[in-house]
Amino acid sequence: MFTVMSQLAVKHDAINLGQGFPDTEGPADIIAVAAEALKDNRNQYAPLTGLPELREAVAASNKRFYGLEIDPATEVVVTSGATEALAACLMAVVEAGDEVVLIEPLYDTYLPMLKLIGAVPKCVRLQPPHWELPIEELRAAFGPKTKAMILNSPMNPAGKVFSQAELDLIAGLVREHDAYVVCDEVYEHLTFHVKHIPLMTLPDMRERCMRIGSAGKSFSLTGWKVGYVTAPAALASVIAKAHQVMVFATAPNLQRAVAHGLNKDDGYYQGLSADLELRRDLLRDGLHRLGFETLPADGSYFIVADITRHAQGRTDVEFAKWLVEHAGVATIPVSAFYDPEGPAAPQNLIRFAFCKKPEILEEALRRLEKALT
Repeated sequence: MFTVMSQLAVKHDAINLGQGFPDTEGPADIIAVAAEALKDNRNQYAPLTGLPELREAVAASNKRFYGLEIDPATEVVVTSGATEALAACLMAVVEAGDEVVLIEPLYDTYLPMLKLIGAVPKCVRLQPPHWELPIEELRAAFGPKTKAMILNSPMNPAGKVFSQAELDLIAGLVREHDAYVVCDEVYEHLTFHVKHIPLMTLPDMRERCMRIGSAGKSFSLTGWKVGYVTAPAALASVIAKAHQVMVFATAPNLQRAVAHGLNKDDGYYQGLSADLELRRDLLRDGLHRLGFETLPADGSYFIVADITRHAQGRTDVEFAKWLVEHAGVATIPVSAFYDPEGPAAPQNLIRFAFCKKPEILEEALRRLEKALT
């Protein structure tokens, strides 16, 4: 679906609000460090688990933002992007036949990864329009064969940030069933007046969690593909073995630049989320003026809109294609974020990415207004 929508966007010269990456460059100082690092004669393989300065920066970031005491030598693994980190974490703890609990709508890479491993997904659906977590359904998803859970917070595509109460419930089930959690927290610094709480900070979760971060999301440098995993030493050593057979090492100059970025002051991170919140509000308010209802979006790059008023009986896929062709705006139908082998997915929701320049968002709204009125 992502390929289809991107191809349609090119064909119709559409504004692409389906793609989840910024249309501006990241901080100039980080890019300058990367460029200079290419010339310092350290361009051979980096250490398997990452350059010491980046592992130290990841550990310091965990301490600064969440109070987590992390050993950079044994509890951090640098990966070639967060997607590779996800694969390495799953390969470290999940085997064929194991069950893995997932929450829908979900990032589209999770299910293919589990299929490659031979694991069995057990999906639990958030309930729109408030993205409520169904407690009894979550309890029922855990069982004797549960080996792990993937928890994405802040969440793509829903924009949900899990609350303390929801995290307490999840932690209790994980402890009860002696499971692990792959914590996809790539949008950790992109929240809007809501606090992101890593599951790893909860009681007895330190030894069960693999926490994934992303330089691409934290510094708007998605093409660099630099991720990092924080995990207890016993798990980190196995994650490193999986990383070794897939990639081995990540570009050393980019690692040094990301280390510089992670050490930026709190003002940078506050400014990042504040700027993105303004863009979310610009798009959300514009969609409301056009008659779309939007669902809560407390974090990430994305906001989901209900198309019922405008769809005229079309499904989300049909309406998204119509928008590209008639409005020149590309989105992603939210049904693409559900297990195709599960129950029928909602057909009335589409996802917009608001991590674009304000003038691009304004032009997209003008195009939508022209097509819909």
